Amino acid sequence: MRNTLFKIFALGAALAAAPLVLLSAPALAGQQKAAAPAAKVDEKAEAIIKRAIDAVGGPAYLGARTQVSRGFYTPFRDGAQGLPIRFDDYIVFPDRERTEFRGSGVRNVQTNTGETGWLFEGQSRKLTDVTPEQAENFRVSLRTSIDNALRGWWRAEGASLAYVGRREAGLAKRNEVVKISYPDGFEVEFEFDAKDALPNKARFKRKNKEGEMVEEEFRFAQYLPAGAARLPFVVDHYEAGAQTSRVNYEAIDLNREVPASFFEKPTDIKAFLKSLK
Repeated sequence: MRNTLFKIFALGAALAAAPLVLLSAPALAGQQKAAAPAAKVDEKAEAIIKRAIDAVGGPAYLGARTQVSRGFYTPFRDGAQGLPIRFDDYIVFPDRERTEFRGSGVRNVQTNTGETGWLFEGQSRKLTDVTPEQAENFRVSLRTSIDNALRGWWRAEGASLAYVGRREAGLAKRNEVVKISYPDGFEVEFEFDAKDALPNKARFKRKNKEGEMVEEEFRFAQYLPAGAARLPFVVDHYEAGAQTSRVNYEAIDLNREVPASFFEKPTDIKAFLKSLK
């Protein structure tokens, strides 16, 4: 169930560097780091997480090792909705993801494998490595994903889990709020419906291109069956209170086989193009 992935994908005029929010876990695992401190966990917050796990399918959800999905990504700019862009997404938990975008007869691909990855722009047939900025965007997508919160990947980074309280979520509605805090100072709050326990929102702050701290938010809606699990089929992204994108899933399949070769950087462009057809 990733954020659904938060990517900046430079695809020319069609995507115009829009962020894709498509949902996964701690990246940058290859860096040399000191051992992470032990995770600190608040009992009430942990109980909310366990209730949410049951709500999305319990063992059926936790037992998923891959996620294959398709749907449409729609960018928003200055309140105006852009043209929907079809995507196919392939995830191997926790931190491998490949997303293929199709529009105007052009196929574009972005692949992330932890702190590394590559991009293919179909119009120019250009193949490049992900930039440090794009790798960091992917890392943020992992940390702010429902999967990270429910599957507990944050523990490996020595993050802490705390109960924040209840928050209004509309007329006669309340959300239970927990916060995950990382040793490097990054924090993300997750909101869960107080009645049905389903994940509702993820909220966090980070610097924009101007260096200003801006609040961002993912909103999860339209929970539907995905096998024996229940996952959100609509994910909206907001920045500074304004909607920037929507992901509509048409289908989500768990535990489908995803070849390891999907994530390998192509060495033969012609053969790669043929594989996309």
